[in-house]
Amino acid sequence: MTNVNPPTKPLLHATNLSKSVMIGDTKTDIIKGVDVAVNAGEFAVIMGKSGSGKSTLLGLLAGLDYPDSGEVWLDGQNLTALSEDELAQKRQQHMGFVFQSFHLLPTLTVAENIAFPLDIARQPDAERVEELLEAVGLTHRRDSLPHQLSGGEQQRTALARALVARPKIIFADEPTGNLDEQNAQQVMSLLVELQQQSGTALVVVTHDPAMTEHADQVITIHDGRVE
Repeated sequence: MTNVNPPTKPLLHATNLSKSVMIGDTKTDIIKGVDVAVNAGEFAVIMGKSGSGKSTLLGLLAGLDYPDSGEVWLDGQNLTALSEDELAQKRQQHMGFVFQSFHLLPTLTVAENIAFPLDIARQPDAERVEELLEAVGLTHRRDSLPHQLSGGEQQRTALARALVARPKIIFADEPTGNLDEQNAQQVMSLLVELQQQSGTALVVVTHDPAMTEHADQVITIHDGRVE
């Protein structure tokens, strides 16, 4: 009898996700029965027009918000069943984040911002920080403060910070939204290159179709549903 390996479960999978918010006195459905699956090492793009619900979906997948119904599983654990403190620990251990606004700590240098997740976890690793400074081309800026950097340099710092703890998955919400076209292309190319080198899964929210060129899957959201 031939041995058949069981199918590998996705690293991230969500089932029947729904989320609504109150706008004035009106309850508005933002996410409507969405299913998503992302495998380990996969690059997934969430596309949609402004107001389609794509950023809300990313927040649910990353455990930044709870759904009204449905479940989100990451690496075999149900995120929707965890407390706020447990979710924070899960994010610290297994997730990296890149946002449109860079969210760098203004009083820390580039190197210190990159090292910050390791410091929080009490797992300092100067060699890893130097490795990522070189990877994002910021070795010469290691002692600069965020206000001394260009927008592209700030986002490259944020990319390195997201990768420093070797997360299993990175969530990026419009990571090039605050950059000019040239810097946007450079940052996106660098993010994809680093993701491929590290084998980390990557989920990117965008309205830019150019980001789909290297994606393993494209999830298109329209009016809160996956098309």
